[in-house]
Amino acid sequence: MLRRFWLFFAQAVTVLLALMFIIATLKPQWLQRQGQFGKQLAEPIVALREVAPGMGSGPATASYADAAQKAMPAVVNVFSSKDGSLPPDPRAKDPLFRYFFGDKNNRRQREQPAANLGSGVIVSSEGYILTNQHVVDGADQIEIALADGRTTNAKVIGIDPETDLAVLKVNMTNLPTITLGRMEQTRVGDVVLAIGNPFGVGQTVTMGMSARSAASPSASIVFENFARSDAAMNPGNSGGALVDVNGNLLGINTAIYSRSGGSLGIGFAIPVSTARSVLESIITTGSVTRGWIGVEPQDVTPEIAESFGLDQKSGAIVAGVLKNGPADRAGIKPGDILMSVNGQEITDTTRLLNVIAQIKPGTAAKVHLVRKNRELDVDVVIGKRPPPPKQPADDSEQQDDEGG
Repeated sequence: MLRRFWLFFAQAVTVLLALMFIIATLKPQWLQRQGQFGKQLAEPIVALREVAPGMGSGPATASYADAAQKAMPAVVNVFSSKDGSLPPDPRAKDPLFRYFFGDKNNRRQREQPAANLGSGVIVSSEGYILTNQHVVDGADQIEIALADGRTTNAKVIGIDPETDLAVLKVNMTNLPTITLGRMEQTRVGDVVLAIGNPFGVGQTVTMGMSARSAASPSASIVFENFARSDAAMNPGNSGGALVDVNGNLLGINTAIYSRSGGSLGIGFAIPVSTARSVLESIITTGSVTRGWIGVEPQDVTPEIAESFGLDQKSGAIVAGVLKNGPADRAGIKPGDILMSVNGQEITDTTRLLNVIAQIKPGTAAKVHLVRKNRELDVDVVIGKRPPPPKQPADDSEQQDDEGG
């Protein structure tokens, strides 16, 4: 009985396999219905768009390698040194230390030259380089290292402490140069690249996004309309290039916002328009000459407007006037609100300083002001801005300034 059952089962399986083979050969569509039914069960409840298989695993479609390769050859490393006394070893006050080591170790330390590092940007094939003034301040020797490995000494053509810019000159041929861009066409959210030599590790490129213009990160920098970005900057990036996605120069990196000396994600750059103006003035005259009228301005804030009963909510209010200065001779008085100069609107103190600075000393400028809610026009003969007073260095803040 068991034998007959097993024989019947084997025959049935054989017939079924033969039938499936015939169907698969002659009518394969009959076997696809089951697969289609399972596929219908796997479809999403709502219509969704997804990447085709394999498309997400390939290389990124957007790359900034071309921009970096275009700009990097024109960015150089700047090594400056000056002869100066370093602070003595605090252990030298210990009699036991002096007994075993004497004064030679402490004297050797004092004789070591102080060194500084930063970056620079070649802007002319004639050998002119833009960098920060604080990178080369007081340097006795400046060495430039190009991206192609060449090195040479550089000399300072001129400096402008009020924008923290310096112009260097090298005598070399076949110099790569950078293309100047237009910062005013940059929008908030545009990608920017910061190129420099952070910590002396070599040339690096960091990416970030541009932000709105910002006030000066340093009290010693008077004239500014700084570009702000979140591209990572660290000590050694000072004087390097801030470029757009086409490799065009947008600004000279100058400082970072930092509490520890390292990058916290906020960097400042001097706009290329300001850098170009300073460069041309230094090459032409050896210095930067700015206009000046001799007033102490303040922004017109809502609080000031309310306390003075003013209708204006913008402009620059005159807090003080230098005796016998250009403004004093023209009749400008404390309390006046300066609204425009030669037709250029004055929105705040920074705008006032920049507009006045661009006027050639000795020329007359028409100043539109408001005095006790009455509008007046005053002609002021622009004077030459005196050089800023020399400020003592503060080691506690120098790291922040050099960190850009």
